[in-house]
Amino acid sequence: MNDRPTPEPDRPGGPQVREAGTPPGGVLVAPQEPPAPGPRERLRAAGRRVAARTAAIARHPYWERPDADWLIRRWPDLTACLTATFFFWLSLTPSLVPRPWYYQGLIGGITAAIGYGLGGLASWLFRLLSPWQPDERARARCWLAYLVLLPLVVAFLLGRSADMQRELRRLQELPPTLTWHSLMIALISLVVLALLLTVARSIRLGTRLLTRLLGRFVPWPVAVALGLALSTTVVFVGTRDIVWDRGVLGVASRLAAAKDRSTDPGVMRPFSPSLSGSPDSLIDWDDLGNKGRTFTGTALTADEISDFTGTDAVDPVRVYVGRKAYEDFADGAQLAVRELERTGAFDRDVLAVTGTTGTGWVNPTTVEALEYMHGGNTAVVTLQYSYLPSWASFVVDRDEAGTATRALFDAVYARWQQEPADDRPELLVFGESLAVSAVEAAFDGLDDMLERTDGALLIGPPDFSTIHSELVERRDPGSPVWRPQYDDGRHVRFAQFPARDLRLPQGAPWLEPRVVYLQNASDPVVWWSPDLLFQRPDWLDEPLGPDVTSAIDWFPFVSFWQTTVDMAVSYGAPAPHGHRYGANPVFAWAAISLPDGWTETDSERLGWLLEIRHPPKHGWAG
Repeated sequence: MNDRPTPEPDRPGGPQVREAGTPPGGVLVAPQEPPAPGPRERLRAAGRRVAARTAAIARHPYWERPDADWLIRRWPDLTACLTATFFFWLSLTPSLVPRPWYYQGLIGGITAAIGYGLGGLASWLFRLLSPWQPDERARARCWLAYLVLLPLVVAFLLGRSADMQRELRRLQELPPTLTWHSLMIALISLVVLALLLTVARSIRLGTRLLTRLLGRFVPWPVAVALGLALSTTVVFVGTRDIVWDRGVLGVASRLAAAKDRSTDPGVMRPFSPSLSGSPDSLIDWDDLGNKGRTFTGTALTADEISDFTGTDAVDPVRVYVGRKAYEDFADGAQLAVRELERTGAFDRDVLAVTGTTGTGWVNPTTVEALEYMHGGNTAVVTLQYSYLPSWASFVVDRDEAGTATRALFDAVYARWQQEPADDRPELLVFGESLAVSAVEAAFDGLDDMLERTDGALLIGPPDFSTIHSELVERRDPGSPVWRPQYDDGRHVRFAQFPARDLRLPQGAPWLEPRVVYLQNASDPVVWWSPDLLFQRPDWLDEPLGPDVTSAIDWFPFVSFWQTTVDMAVSYGAPAPHGHRYGANPVFAWAAISLPDGWTETDSERLGWLLEIRHPPKHGWAG
C-alpha cells in the first residue's frame, strides 16, 4: 500500500497535498479533544490518587533522611514516640490533690517530653550496639499501627484519667470535672511537648554545627569533646543565670518587693498601743511590710472578742518586726523584745512566738483562735526575714528562716526567764508551712522544745522540717506515716481531724507540754521531696490516707513532677484537704492551751466564726 500523500487538483494558490484518509476534495480536519470527564470520572480519578497515596504511605509511612549528613531529621523516632505516649499516660494518673485541666496539660507535656528523651536515648543505643536492625517493611507496619491506634489510645487514657480524677474529687469534696477538659488536656500537652522538643532539637543542632566548625581546626575527637563541653556550659549557664536567676527569681523578687511596699485594701494603721505600727510603737508603720501591716492593721479588738465570748476582754498584743526595721537578725530580735516590753506582753496570760512564711505571712485564723479563746489576754510576736514567696525563699535563703526565728525565740526566752517563775505567761510557739521548719530550727530537738516551751502548734510541716522528719522516722510500729504515733502520744500527736485524731492512741495519757502537728494525708507540701524522683515514698503504703485515692501509684520522675505541681494547686481543695487547714487550729489550741471554762461547744462555735471571717482563697498564701 502506498502511504504517500495523493496530489490534489490545482487550486488557486498552487497545488495542495492531502494526507491519506482525507476525503477527496475535503480540507484538513483538526483532531478533536476528548470530552471533559464528568463528576463520576473525576471522583474515580481522585479515588485512584488517594489509593495510590495510601499505598505509598503504607509502604513508607515516615520520612527518612537522604543520608546521615543531614542535621535535621523531620520525622520523630518511633521508640521515642511510644515512650512519650506511655509517660503521658503516667502523667494522667491521680496524685495527692485534683489538678485543674490547664495544669494537667502542662504536666502531661513535660512528662511526655521526658519520656521522649529517654526513648530517643534508648533507640540511639540500640542502633549503636545491636547488630540486628528492623527492615523497612517492619518499621512501616509498626508506624502504621502506632498512627492508627494513637487517637484511640489517647481517648481511652483521657477517659480513664477523668474517672480517677472524679473519684479523687469526690474524696476531697470537689465538683466533678467537665468533658471538654480532656480535649484541652490533650491539646495543651501536645503544644508543650512540641515546644520542648523544638528547644531540645535546636540545642542538638547547635551542638553539631559547633562540632563541625571546630573540626576544621582540631582532630575530630577533640572537636566532639569541645563541642559538647561548650554546649553544656552555654545551656547550663543560660538556664541558671539568665532564665532562672535573672528571669524567674528576678521577676519574682521585683514583684514581691513591690507587693511588700503596698498595703492591702481595707487595712488601716492601728492606734491601739498594743499593736506594732501604731503611733506609740517602736516600729514605724511603713517598716512593717505588706504582711506586717495586714497582721497589725486587722487585729481583733476587745469589743469583737467580748461579742463572741460574752465576757470582758482586752485588746490583744501583736508585735511584728518588718524586714526594713532592722539590720541583722540579732538587732531585729532585740527590737522585738523591747516592743514586747513596751506593750506589756510579759504580763499577759499567753505569749506566743511564731515564724513567718517567705513573704512574712502569718495565718490569721491561728492567731485569732488563740486570742478569742483567752479573751484577748495574749501577745503574739514574729520577725519577718524575707519578702519573697515561700518557694523562692526556699531556693534563695532557706536557712535564713531558721536563723531569724531562732534569734527571735532565744531573745524572747531569755527575757521571759527574767519574770518570776510563778507569774510568767504561758510560752507557746507555732507556725505554718515554711514557718514550721523555721520554728523547729530554733530548737536542738524535741526534748529542747519540750524543755523551753509550754506547747507548740505546727501546721503543714514541709518534708525538710528536721524535728518532724525525726518523729515520723521513729514513729511507733504499725502507725502510718500520714498519721504517725510517737512514744504512744505522750507529748506529741498528729491530726487531720483533730476532734478524733487527737484522742489517739485511745486511753494513752497526754502529758504537758503538748505538741500538735496538723498534717493532711493529701498535703503535697508535707510529702514533697527530691527523693520522689527515684524512690517510692512511705505515704503510698497501705493503708492510704482517708482522702487519697486508691488509684494513686509511684513512677520514677513522674511522681516528682506531679507532686511539684500539686504544691502549686494545694489550696484548690477545701479544708482539711491539700494544704488547707481551715478552723482546725481552734481544736488544736484547745488541746494545747485550754482556758478555764472553755468547752467543745465553744470550739465548734469559734470554728464556724473563723471560717466565716476567713473564707478560702485560691493561690499560694506565703
